[in-house]
Amino acid sequence: MATAVKKTKSVWFCSHCGNEYSKWMGRCPACGEWNTMVEREVVTGSPKSGAISVPGASRKPMPLKDVSTTVEDRVSLGSAEVDRLLGGGIVKGSLVLMGGEPGIGKSTLSLQLPLHRPELKTLYVTGEESVKQVKMRADRLGGSCDNCLIFSETDMSAILAEAEEVAPDLMIVDSVQTMYCQHVDSTAGSVSQIKEVAAQLLRFAKSSGIPVILIGHITKEGTIAGPKILEHIVDVVLQFEGENRGAYRVLRSIKNRFGSTSELAVFEMTGTGLREVANPSEMLIPMHEAGLSGTAISAMLDGNRPFLFEVQALVSSAVYGTAQRSATGFDVRRLNMLLAVLERRAGFKLGQKDVFLNMAGGLRITDPACDLAVICAVLSSTFDYAIPSDVCFAGEVGLSGEIRPVSQAARRAVEAARVGFKRIFVSSYTHFDQKPEGIEVVKVADIPALVRALFK
Repeated sequence: MATAVKKTKSVWFCSHCGNEYSKWMGRCPACGEWNTMVEREVVTGSPKSGAISVPGASRKPMPLKDVSTTVEDRVSLGSAEVDRLLGGGIVKGSLVLMGGEPGIGKSTLSLQLPLHRPELKTLYVTGEESVKQVKMRADRLGGSCDNCLIFSETDMSAILAEAEEVAPDLMIVDSVQTMYCQHVDSTAGSVSQIKEVAAQLLRFAKSSGIPVILIGHITKEGTIAGPKILEHIVDVVLQFEGENRGAYRVLRSIKNRFGSTSELAVFEMTGTGLREVANPSEMLIPMHEAGLSGTAISAMLDGNRPFLFEVQALVSSAVYGTAQRSATGFDVRRLNMLLAVLERRAGFKLGQKDVFLNMAGGLRITDPACDLAVICAVLSSTFDYAIPSDVCFAGEVGLSGEIRPVSQAARRAVEAARVGFKRIFVSSYTHFDQKPEGIEVVKVADIPALVRALFK
């Protein structure tokens, strides 16, 4: 009998989102990105290698009211912060994607978890480092290595075969961009390879019930490298934030099918690994003498977690013709807006002043409640007046110079009182169901009222 001849055809796929098309297009209709089309040869008539099937997909439809709603079976990873971020531990059979910049601590945390949870039999698959490099890091991190198996491999068929033989309680893959499947005709790290690797790991996790932690790189824009479908495939997406030069790291939940995405975990990078910061407000501890101008404390709320943060500002005369505006950890466009409000609504002439802003700890801040602290830090540097160390701020600044209320002001005030602050400045439109104890609430309506109350 004659053997069927396999035919090939050319298809074009978007390197950003992974969608395939029969012809080249300058702009991808799905994601809107330009010049992302890449040509690839595929074999016609062969089954789709990237098809994803999970247990129960072939069952017949059933009424929604008959679906069991039992609590997911979870496994503690030995880290209170990571367990809380995942919703009480990692769910068995789940696929967790952890992304972050190079050197921020992804591999450190992923190795630190099994070392401090020796009861779990862990298979650590490394495609970037040798076994000796992993052992050197493990010796530095401490903990028990008795039940952690290291496997240096990038071929997915060999990895899955070894995982089925070992049958671990937890599997860690570092990283998805280094893994490849032999039947996919492209290099490791390409869109098609990442899609197939993620699909195979998802099938393995769902069929075996073994949770898998997958480490991924990020692009220069800060998004996880590879097709966007990678984030859709996995159950949980965690992303590290923070500057490599800074000591603190924030692990944020971007997607979680088994818990809330309003949680974050704070870590401090030390010589022996990542230390959990159970009280994030300790990040505000000033690394300078008391009585310095240009600093203000903001009562922030990131997700559902309140903590206090130091804002630093420096205002000086412009050396060159055009004044400089620089912000680290804060949107420079919002800084320009706040400076314009100060000049137009409050009469402070800052057009010929250089303004430099820094969020202490190397974190990126998006909470609008930080506006009031930024304003106060800039004014403190302008007047060379030190704001009392027991004063904090929580308010959004509008374009007309008004101080607008922020969400959950009571929780911010309670956290500030617990840390030891005596006064908190908020909007005059802020309403408290019950007055916070141990702290004085100062309500201000606009920037002139703030200046009169603070710089008197």
